[in-house]
Amino acid sequence: MIPEKKTVEEKKKATILEIDNLHKSYGKFQALQGINLEIYAGEMFGLLGPNGAGKTTLLSIICGLLPASAGEVRFLGKKLFSQFKEYRHQLGIVTQDLAIYPELSATENLRFFGRLYELSGPILEERIKETLSWVGLSETKQQRAGTFSGGMKRRLNLGIAVIHKPKLLLLDEPTTGVDPQSRNHIFERVKELNQQGMTIIYTSHYMEEVQELCTRIGILDRGKLIACDYLPSLLQLLEGSVQFELASDINRVVQRLLTIPELRVTGVDRQTISLSGPDISAVMIQSIRVFREMNVDLHQLRIREPNLERVFLHLTDRTLRD
Repeated sequence: MIPEKKTVEEKKKATILEIDNLHKSYGKFQALQGINLEIYAGEMFGLLGPNGAGKTTLLSIICGLLPASAGEVRFLGKKLFSQFKEYRHQLGIVTQDLAIYPELSATENLRFFGRLYELSGPILEERIKETLSWVGLSETKQQRAGTFSGGMKRRLNLGIAVIHKPKLLLLDEPTTGVDPQSRNHIFERVKELNQQGMTIIYTSHYMEEVQELCTRIGILDRGKLIACDYLPSLLQLLEGSVQFELASDINRVVQRLLTIPELRVTGVDRQTISLSGPDISAVMIQSIRVFREMNVDLHQLRIREPNLERVFLHLTDRTLRD
Protein backbone atom coordinates (compact mmCIF):
# COMPACT_ATOMS: atom_id res chain seq x y z
CA MET A 1 0.00 0.00 0.00
CA ILE A 2 1.26 3.50 -0.80
CA PRO A 3 0.90 6.56 1.45
CA GLU A 4 -2.57 8.09 1.33
CA LYS A 5 -3.58 10.78 -1.11
CA LYS A 6 -4.29 14.09 0.57
CA THR A 7 -7.81 15.47 0.70
CA VAL A 8 -8.47 19.18 0.17
CA GLU A 9 -8.75 19.63 3.93
CA GLU A 10 -5.40 17.92 4.54
CA LYS A 11 -3.67 20.13 2.00
CA LYS A 12 -4.76 23.14 4.04
CA LYS A 13 -3.09 21.80 7.18
CA ALA A 14 0.26 23.21 8.22
CA THR A 15 3.07 20.70 7.90
CA ILE A 16 5.60 20.73 10.72
CA LEU A 17 7.87 17.90 9.56
CA GLU A 18 8.57 16.76 5.99
CA ILE A 19 10.48 13.59 5.17
CA ASP A 20 11.42 13.53 1.51
CA ASN A 21 12.70 10.38 -0.26
CA LEU A 22 14.73 9.37 2.77
CA HIS A 23 17.29 6.59 2.39
CA LYS A 24 19.73 5.11 4.89
CA SER A 25 22.19 2.33 4.15
CA TYR A 26 24.69 0.48 6.31
CA GLY A 27 26.98 -0.99 3.72
CA LYS A 28 24.80 -3.14 1.49
CA PHE A 29 21.94 -3.19 3.99
CA GLN A 30 19.21 -0.66 3.22
CA ALA A 31 17.57 0.34 6.51
CA LEU A 32 15.33 2.96 4.88
CA GLN A 33 14.23 2.85 1.26
CA GLY A 34 12.69 6.08 0.04
CA ILE A 35 10.49 7.21 2.94
CA ASN A 36 8.09 10.04 2.10
CA LEU A 37 6.01 11.35 4.97
CA GLU A 38 4.47 14.57 6.23
CA ILE A 39 3.59 15.20 9.87
CA TYR A 40 0.91 17.83 10.36
CA ALA A 41 1.21 20.47 13.06
CA GLY A 42 -0.78 19.52 16.14
CA GLU A 43 -1.46 15.90 15.18
CA MET A 44 -0.81 12.69 17.12
CA PHE A 45 0.90 10.42 14.62
CA GLY A 46 1.50 6.74 15.35
CA LEU A 47 4.55 5.00 13.91
CA LEU A 48 4.53 1.20 13.90
CA GLY A 49 6.76 -1.53 12.54
CA PRO A 50 8.17 -4.97 13.37
CA ASN A 51 11.64 -5.28 14.86
CA GLY A 52 14.16 -4.28 12.22
CA ALA A 53 11.63 -2.34 10.16
CA GLY A 54 13.60 0.91 10.35
CA LYS A 55 11.76 2.82 13.10
CA THR A 56 14.86 3.49 15.22
CA THR A 57 16.84 4.59 12.17
CA LEU A 58 14.05 6.93 11.08
CA LEU A 59 13.68 8.45 14.54
CA SER A 60 17.45 8.87 14.85
CA ILE A 61 17.52 10.84 11.59
CA ILE A 62 14.54 12.95 12.68
CA CYS A 63 16.37 13.70 15.94
CA GLY A 64 19.47 14.77 14.04
CA LEU A 65 21.57 12.03 15.59
CA LEU A 66 22.14 10.18 12.32
CA PRO A 67 22.75 11.51 8.80
CA ALA A 68 20.68 10.18 5.93
CA SER A 69 22.31 8.49 2.96
CA ALA A 70 19.96 10.36 0.62
CA GLY A 71 16.88 12.52 0.87
CA GLU A 72 16.22 15.09 3.55
CA VAL A 73 14.17 16.11 6.57
CA ARG A 74 12.64 19.58 6.80
CA PHE A 75 11.28 21.19 9.97
CA LEU A 76 8.85 24.05 9.35
CA GLY A 77 10.04 24.15 5.75
CA LYS A 78 13.77 24.39 6.51
CA LYS A 79 16.39 21.69 6.08
CA LEU A 80 17.08 20.01 9.40
CA PHE A 81 20.85 20.42 9.57
CA SER A 82 20.76 24.04 8.41
CA GLN A 83 18.93 25.02 11.61
CA PHE A 84 19.94 22.28 14.00
CA LYS A 85 20.39 24.43 17.12
CA GLU A 86 17.01 26.08 16.60
CA TYR A 87 15.45 22.69 15.88
CA ARG A 88 16.93 21.13 19.03
CA HIS A 89 15.11 23.71 21.13
CA GLN A 90 11.81 22.79 19.46
CA LEU A 91 12.22 19.03 19.86
CA GLY A 92 11.46 16.80 22.84
CA ILE A 93 12.46 13.13 22.98
CA VAL A 94 11.36 10.28 25.25
CA THR A 95 13.61 7.34 24.44
CA GLN A 96 12.85 3.70 25.09
CA ASP A 97 15.91 3.53 27.35
CA LEU A 98 15.50 5.89 30.30
CA ALA A 99 17.42 9.15 29.93
CA ILE A 100 17.74 10.15 33.57
CA TYR A 101 20.61 10.32 36.06
CA PRO A 102 19.79 7.88 38.89
CA GLU A 103 22.11 9.57 41.41
CA LEU A 104 20.33 12.92 40.99
CA SER A 105 16.98 13.83 42.48
CA ALA A 106 13.94 14.51 40.31
CA THR A 107 14.50 18.25 40.78
CA GLU A 108 18.19 17.99 39.91
CA ASN A 109 17.45 15.95 36.79
CA LEU A 110 14.98 18.56 35.56
CA ARG A 111 17.37 21.40 36.35
CA PHE A 112 20.24 19.69 34.50
CA PHE A 113 18.23 19.01 31.34
CA GLY A 114 16.54 22.39 31.51
CA ARG A 115 19.93 24.07 31.40
CA LEU A 116 20.85 22.02 28.34
CA TYR A 117 17.91 23.74 26.67
CA GLU A 118 19.35 27.08 27.88
CA LEU A 119 16.68 27.68 30.50
CA SER A 120 17.90 29.47 33.61
CA GLY A 121 16.99 31.61 36.60
CA PRO A 122 13.38 32.08 37.73
CA ILE A 123 12.00 30.72 34.45
CA LEU A 124 13.81 27.41 34.90
CA GLU A 125 12.80 27.11 38.55
CA GLU A 126 9.16 27.79 37.68
CA ARG A 127 9.28 25.20 34.90
CA ILE A 128 10.75 22.65 37.31
CA LYS A 129 7.96 23.28 39.82
CA GLU A 130 5.28 23.04 37.14
CA THR A 131 6.75 19.88 35.63
CA LEU A 132 7.09 18.07 38.97
CA SER A 133 3.43 18.71 39.68
CA TRP A 134 2.44 17.77 36.13
CA VAL A 135 4.10 14.35 36.31
CA GLY A 136 2.98 13.71 39.89
CA LEU A 137 6.42 13.84 41.55
CA SER A 138 6.14 16.93 43.75
CA GLU A 139 6.11 14.84 46.92
CA THR A 140 9.28 12.97 45.94
CA LYS A 141 11.14 15.81 44.23
CA GLN A 142 14.22 15.51 46.48
CA GLN A 143 14.38 11.71 46.27
CA ARG A 144 17.12 10.14 44.17
CA ALA A 145 15.72 9.04 40.82
CA GLY A 146 17.50 5.70 41.13
CA THR A 147 15.16 4.78 44.00
CA PHE A 148 12.02 5.46 41.94
CA SER A 149 9.68 2.75 40.67
CA GLY A 150 9.59 2.05 36.95
CA GLY A 151 6.49 4.16 36.52
CA MET A 152 7.96 7.12 38.41
CA LYS A 153 11.08 6.99 36.24
CA ARG A 154 8.98 6.98 33.09
CA ARG A 155 7.00 9.98 34.32
CA LEU A 156 10.23 11.84 35.13
CA ASN A 157 11.55 10.95 31.68
CA LEU A 158 8.44 12.51 30.13
CA GLY A 159 8.86 15.63 32.26
CA ILE A 160 12.47 16.01 31.13
CA ALA A 161 11.38 15.82 27.48
CA VAL A 162 8.86 18.65 27.75
CA ILE A 163 10.34 21.03 30.34
CA HIS A 164 11.35 23.40 27.50
CA LYS A 165 7.88 23.20 25.89
CA PRO A 166 8.85 21.82 22.48
CA LYS A 167 6.72 22.01 19.33
CA LEU A 168 7.49 18.41 18.33
CA LEU A 169 7.63 15.48 20.76
CA LEU A 170 8.93 12.01 19.89
CA LEU A 171 7.72 9.22 22.18
CA ASP A 172 9.52 5.90 21.70
CA GLU A 173 7.86 3.17 23.80
CA PRO A 174 7.05 5.63 26.64
CA THR A 175 5.11 3.13 28.78
CA THR A 176 7.54 0.19 28.74
CA GLY A 177 7.58 -1.55 32.12
CA VAL A 178 5.18 0.77 33.93
CA ASP A 179 2.35 0.00 36.34
CA PRO A 180 -1.27 0.61 35.23
CA GLN A 181 -1.59 3.82 37.28
CA SER A 182 1.55 5.39 35.78
CA ARG A 183 0.55 4.20 32.32
CA ASN A 184 -2.81 5.93 32.66
CA HIS A 185 -1.08 9.06 34.02
CA ILE A 186 1.28 9.15 31.03
CA PHE A 187 -1.67 8.63 28.66
CA GLU A 188 -3.56 11.55 30.13
CA ARG A 189 -0.53 13.82 30.04
CA VAL A 190 0.24 12.93 26.43
CA LYS A 191 -3.37 13.63 25.43
CA GLU A 192 -3.19 16.94 27.29
CA LEU A 193 -0.02 17.97 25.46
CA ASN A 194 -1.62 17.17 22.11
CA GLN A 195 -4.81 19.05 22.99
CA GLN A 196 -2.64 22.08 23.78
CA GLY A 197 -1.24 21.94 20.25
CA MET A 198 1.96 19.93 20.60
CA THR A 199 2.74 17.67 17.65
CA ILE A 200 3.52 14.10 18.75
CA ILE A 201 5.03 11.09 17.01
CA TYR A 202 4.21 8.02 19.08
CA THR A 203 5.84 4.61 18.63
CA SER A 204 4.91 1.51 20.57
CA HIS A 205 4.63 -2.25 20.29
CA TYR A 206 1.37 -1.97 22.25
CA MET A 207 -1.15 -1.65 19.42
CA GLU A 208 -3.99 -0.70 21.74
CA GLU A 209 -2.04 2.39 22.85
CA VAL A 210 -1.58 3.64 19.31
CA GLN A 211 -5.19 2.83 18.40
CA GLU A 212 -6.44 4.78 21.42
CA LEU A 213 -4.19 7.81 21.06
CA CYS A 214 -3.37 8.35 17.39
CA THR A 215 -5.60 9.59 14.59
CA ARG A 216 -3.19 8.86 11.73
CA ILE A 217 -0.78 5.93 11.61
CA GLY A 218 2.18 4.90 9.48
CA ILE A 219 3.46 1.33 9.27
CA LEU A 220 7.09 0.64 8.36
CA ASP A 221 8.31 -2.74 7.17
CA ARG A 222 11.73 -3.62 5.73
CA GLY A 223 12.64 0.02 5.41
CA LYS A 224 9.52 1.02 3.46
CA LEU A 225 6.38 2.87 4.48
CA ILE A 226 3.83 0.24 3.50
CA ALA A 227 0.77 2.05 4.86
CA CYS A 228 -0.08 5.52 6.08
CA ASP A 229 -3.63 6.61 6.71
CA TYR A 230 -6.23 7.62 9.25
CA LEU A 231 -7.29 4.88 11.64
CA PRO A 232 -10.82 4.30 10.25
CA SER A 233 -9.39 3.81 6.74
CA LEU A 234 -6.79 1.34 7.99
CA LEU A 235 -9.42 -0.64 9.86
CA GLN A 236 -11.45 -0.93 6.65
CA LEU A 237 -8.67 -3.05 5.16
CA LEU A 238 -10.13 -5.99 7.10
CA GLU A 239 -13.71 -7.15 7.48
CA GLY A 240 -15.32 -7.71 10.83
CA SER A 241 -16.98 -11.02 11.65
CA VAL A 242 -19.76 -12.22 13.91
CA GLN A 243 -20.65 -15.72 14.99
CA PHE A 244 -24.25 -16.65 15.82
CA GLU A 245 -25.31 -19.73 17.74
CA LEU A 246 -28.94 -20.57 16.96
CA ALA A 247 -31.47 -22.78 18.70
CA SER A 248 -32.82 -24.73 15.71
CA ASP A 249 -31.79 -26.23 12.40
CA ILE A 250 -29.86 -23.60 10.50
CA ASN A 251 -29.90 -24.85 6.90
CA ARG A 252 -32.90 -22.76 5.88
CA VAL A 253 -31.45 -19.76 7.72
CA VAL A 254 -28.19 -20.08 5.83
CA GLN A 255 -30.04 -20.20 2.51
CA ARG A 256 -31.86 -16.99 3.42
CA LEU A 257 -28.66 -15.23 4.51
CA LEU A 258 -26.95 -16.15 1.25
CA THR A 259 -29.45 -14.00 -0.63
CA ILE A 260 -28.28 -10.80 1.13
CA PRO A 261 -25.46 -9.14 -0.88
CA GLU A 262 -23.92 -7.31 2.09
CA LEU A 263 -23.37 -10.54 4.04
CA ARG A 264 -20.80 -13.25 3.50
CA VAL A 265 -21.24 -16.66 5.15
CA THR A 266 -17.74 -17.75 6.20
CA GLY A 267 -18.58 -20.80 8.28
CA VAL A 268 -21.37 -23.21 9.21
CA ASP A 269 -21.00 -25.75 12.01
CA ARG A 270 -24.09 -27.46 13.48
CA GLN A 271 -25.96 -24.63 15.19
CA THR A 272 -23.33 -21.95 14.52
CA ILE A 273 -23.14 -19.53 11.59
CA SER A 274 -20.17 -17.22 10.99
CA LEU A 275 -20.72 -14.09 8.90
CA SER A 276 -18.52 -11.21 7.79
CA GLY A 277 -18.88 -7.93 5.93
CA PRO A 278 -17.34 -4.48 5.57
CA ASP A 279 -19.73 -3.03 8.17
CA ILE A 280 -20.07 -5.37 11.15
CA SER A 281 -22.98 -3.35 12.60
CA ALA A 282 -24.94 -3.78 9.37
CA VAL A 283 -24.14 -7.50 9.36
CA MET A 284 -25.58 -7.88 12.86
CA ILE A 285 -28.69 -5.82 12.16
CA GLN A 286 -29.54 -7.64 8.94
CA SER A 287 -28.84 -11.08 10.42
CA ILE A 288 -30.98 -10.52 13.50
CA ARG A 289 -33.77 -9.22 11.29
CA VAL A 290 -33.66 -12.51 9.35
CA PHE A 291 -33.74 -14.53 12.59
CA ARG A 292 -36.84 -12.67 13.73
CA GLU A 293 -38.60 -13.07 10.39
CA MET A 294 -37.95 -16.82 10.50
CA ASN A 295 -38.79 -17.15 14.23
CA VAL A 296 -35.33 -18.51 15.04
CA ASP A 297 -34.06 -18.09 18.59
CA LEU A 298 -30.57 -16.72 19.05
CA HIS A 299 -28.61 -18.35 21.90
CA GLN A 300 -25.30 -16.53 21.65
CA LEU A 301 -23.24 -14.20 19.48
CA ARG A 302 -19.53 -13.41 19.33
CA ILE A 303 -18.17 -10.32 17.58
CA ARG A 304 -14.72 -9.86 16.15
CA GLU A 305 -14.20 -6.33 14.90
CA PRO A 306 -11.11 -5.18 12.98
CA ASN A 307 -8.45 -3.61 15.17
CA LEU A 308 -5.04 -2.11 14.58
CA GLU A 309 -3.19 -5.26 15.66
CA ARG A 310 -5.03 -7.40 13.09
CA VAL A 311 -4.34 -4.81 10.37
CA PHE A 312 -0.67 -4.68 11.38
CA LEU A 313 -0.29 -8.45 11.19
CA HIS A 314 -2.18 -8.54 7.90
CA LEU A 315 0.20 -6.02 6.34
CA THR A 316 3.48 -7.26 7.82
CA ASP A 317 2.57 -10.96 8.00
CA ARG A 318 4.45 -11.50 11.27
CA THR A 319 4.28 -10.84 15.01
CA LEU A 320 7.97 -10.94 15.94
CA ARG A 321 11.18 -10.22 14.09
CA ASP A 322 14.72 -10.57 15.41
